[in-house]
Amino acid sequence: MLSGRDLMAGAQTGTGKTAAFALPILQRLAPLASASASPARHPVRVLVLTPTRELAVQVFESFKDYGKHMPLRSTVVYGGVDMNAQIDQLRKGVEILVATPGRLLDHVQNKTVMFNQVSVLVLDEADRMLDMGFLPDIKRIIALLPKERQNLLFSATFPDEIRALTKTLLRNPAEVQVAARNAAADSVTHVMHPVAREKKRELLSYLIQTRGLKQVLVFSGTRIGANRLAHQLRRDHIHADAIHGDKSQAEREAALADFKSGKTNVLVATDVASRGLDIEGLPQVINFDVPHSPEDYVHRIGRTGRAGLTGEAISLVAPQDHDAIAAIERLIKKRIERVLVPSFEASGASVAVLMGDEPRREPNRGRDRGRDRDRGRHPGASPKKPSDPIFSAPYEPGSASKPEPAAKPEPQQQSGKRRQPQVAALLGGLKRA
Repeated sequence: MLSGRDLMAGAQTGTGKTAAFALPILQRLAPLASASASPARHPVRVLVLTPTRELAVQVFESFKDYGKHMPLRSTVVYGGVDMNAQIDQLRKGVEILVATPGRLLDHVQNKTVMFNQVSVLVLDEADRMLDMGFLPDIKRIIALLPKERQNLLFSATFPDEIRALTKTLLRNPAEVQVAARNAAADSVTHVMHPVAREKKRELLSYLIQTRGLKQVLVFSGTRIGANRLAHQLRRDHIHADAIHGDKSQAEREAALADFKSGKTNVLVATDVASRGLDIEGLPQVINFDVPHSPEDYVHRIGRTGRAGLTGEAISLVAPQDHDAIAAIERLIKKRIERVLVPSFEASGASVAVLMGDEPRREPNRGRDRGRDRDRGRHPGASPKKPSDPIFSAPYEPGSASKPEPAAKPEPQQQSGKRRQPQVAALLGGLKRA
């Protein structure tokens, strides 16, 4: 980095990637630092893009802490808050700008930021930036930057398709992989509890209360699900709150502050919290909903076991989650310990599959049998066909566009007789009696 070369770097979560790019950047900017109050002496020289507001704030605070004895200015811009305060900061001049892509483009449109002196571009959590819908915004931003610049991509995971995509953005990059690709931190222990889907919430409350868990980050698959789960936990007399993208930035910051201070014992979050959220000494992460992407599992559990501390990753696994767990185990190259909690397990056949006591004979066979029982049907019986003739009929190519049969032509009138035209009844066309 100090030589100005492009870089693609990967490491396990919680190992200090932010410091890994912030410290060399500050060192490179040191000769350009100015104590002048003039905004012209403080142009944007470094642009750091992050996928979430929380990560943007964390990166900004890292730059501010590491460079507090240097006359360099930094700020952060993200959505969900008023732009005027951000505009005031930008007008004063900043060398280091940390931003989320959407809000940065808002400032570009308002002409409150200029990139003509940017010399370093950092994509933090690069896989999520490029993979989760940010690519069009990233391309628009890159088109505004000087051609001659240093590009740095940092992430905990680099799937193959993302690695191929980054080759178009980097120029002869060096690659540093501190740990095995997509590896989970060794300081985190993994455990899964097979459970009936309808008993997940009860099991979660049971684990929190019987184990006396005081600070737990719980991941839900949806925003509505996060709200509902937090409400249900509060009904069980557990101090819980939710954090997700539908909440305002002030609500998210308040929820996170209460959780860090211990006022809230359980924070239910969507994957907005799986990237970059740094909570010192977080002991447990619980996957209430197993993530569909195994890479997301690595990021979720990376919220615990940070900075060399130990952590525990707990997953509540229903029979429907079998394939997702298998994909996770293949990615982390580790078998997750199975622990049954009495009275919460699923049916016998489903438990056997999740515990690995018997091989799956056919894909989804156990799941289909469970659905058969739920619907009052004998396992293996052929499903009842829908009664609607439109939806039950097989599709025939061209059937929808077949023309209607032509009406039979009326017989020809005898020659010499003129055909009388038909007249509507209201115009006197009825035959008189």
